[in-house]
Amino acid sequence: MAPDDTGAAEVLSRAGAADATDPLSAYRDRFVPLPDGVIYLDGNSLGRPLRRLPELLGRVIEEEWGGGLIRSWDHWELLASEVGDELGATLLGARPGEVTVSDSTTVNLYKLAMAAIGARPGRDVVLIDSDSFPTDRYVLDGIAERHGLQVREVASHLDEGFDVEAVEASLDERVGLVCLSHVGYRSAARADMAPINRAIHSSGALVLWDLCHSVGAVPVDLTGTGCDLAVGCTYKYLNAGPGAPAFLYVRREHQAQLRPPIWGWFGAADQFEMGASYEPRAGIGRFQAGTPPILGILSVREGVRLLAEAGGPSGLYPKAVALTAFGLELADRWLVPIGFRVASPRRPDRRGAHLTLEHARARQLCQLLARAGVLTDFRTPDRIRLGMAPITTTFTDVARAILRLAELAVP
Repeated sequence: MAPDDTGAAEVLSRAGAADATDPLSAYRDRFVPLPDGVIYLDGNSLGRPLRRLPELLGRVIEEEWGGGLIRSWDHWELLASEVGDELGATLLGARPGEVTVSDSTTVNLYKLAMAAIGARPGRDVVLIDSDSFPTDRYVLDGIAERHGLQVREVASHLDEGFDVEAVEASLDERVGLVCLSHVGYRSAARADMAPINRAIHSSGALVLWDLCHSVGAVPVDLTGTGCDLAVGCTYKYLNAGPGAPAFLYVRREHQAQLRPPIWGWFGAADQFEMGASYEPRAGIGRFQAGTPPILGILSVREGVRLLAEAGGPSGLYPKAVALTAFGLELADRWLVPIGFRVASPRRPDRRGAHLTLEHARARQLCQLLARAGVLTDFRTPDRIRLGMAPITTTFTDVARAILRLAELAVP
């Protein structure tokens, strides 16, 4: 049933009390304020901008670019790896020299997939989870078409995702690479990395994880879980801005054996020799290609440092669990009785930082919510995503959004 005034007041009071004791509440003032009346539950698509970015980037433009001119490359040159190390240590559980910031997620996925396939000659099958983000599938399909490979799917439930048994059922001696999403973009279903990695390695294949909906919201331990390769974006939970450069991870033990498919001068062993032949740089730097986007990388650094200051995963993840659990409680109370269905895992250890709701009029309701100042996402076939970025989302945001959705959905 739709909430009455008494029920709504009780929930809003609870939400206000939770916000008053939220250890992350002080960080909200570090972001550009929202327009009046807007509730933002879309940080899992585009995070909010930090207040100090205009000053920071303006100073870089005036002093380092304007004043230092080309001399500033003396300290810009290694920025991609330096920020990669900060990102890896703070949010990815990676060791120094295993992460670099470069290109887009799509380009990085292509680079690592091609390198991994080349490292497994004679294996002609690539696996991908059936509900992966479309660009991942497009990249792998394009590689397969050009190189005579086959793409097969790991069965992934639209709401619950996939588990180690589903991965094991898809493995055989022909599989060279498995590409999986850690948190599903549609449902927020979260995979258990460690046993999945072990199963893939026992078959002789390499594994490449897409961390776009994980990094900055849920714990990631690339070293501890035995990951080979990973990619992810920085404009969602890292708040680095639209089109900010992505990152890639290559486990230290694999770096010398993997040959990058894009031979660019920033990945060359002797960049300024300007030689006629290409020899890749040692270490993670070989996976750079063209000139790195300095202003974008500096924005990534600001996002990473803010989340580190907030405690990293140990500070962020409890809030993500609490927000999604609160949203789930309210959905069961007010939305399920009027035709909605929860389309995300109910177990917190299997859920990322967004909550997905199925409804026959999901697209229309998303549009109505937007007109009412509640910004969410629609995802096919009939799902509304409520993104709950722990660093910026409040419990009051969640309560008011679900109250508004319940009001709009009542016939």
